Amino acid sequence: MAEGSRLIRVLVAKVGLDGHDVGARVIARGLLEAGMEVIYTGIRRTPEQVVRAAIEEDVDVIGISILSGAHDVFLPRIRKLLDEQGGERILLIAGGVIPQEDLPDLERQGVAQVFLSSTPVHEIVRYLQERFPATARAAR
Repeated sequence: MAEGSRLIRVLVAKVGLDGHDVGARVIARGLLEAGMEVIYTGIRRTPEQVVRAAIEEDVDVIGISILSGAHDVFLPRIRKLLDEQGGERILLIAGGVIPQEDLPDLERQGVAQVFLSSTPVHEIVRYLQERFPATARAAR
């Protein structure tokens, strides 16, 4: 790793009552194996808990895994809290079961990218590496 750079830091979380975390754990493991730092918060987190952890951990990215259908409530709430609490620079991405027709609205509300449940892990890795090249990850 180049001097003054650091690993991409990703917080992976499940929000709401959605207790299915296999996909989130697979993604977290894949990001870790790709050389990223991963903080996995576990299941049944509130947007407030996710944002607090992201800011405390100084992450570059929050990845929300959601299967419950509540993406249209939780994702905008997380983005709003981030923006209000000094986390404007934190990239918000999501994955899981999210209808295609909801994607434009989520993008307008500040979700940078949605990866549907069939997305291979290497595509997520490539997306994050392109968004955070080594020179842009200078230690803060």
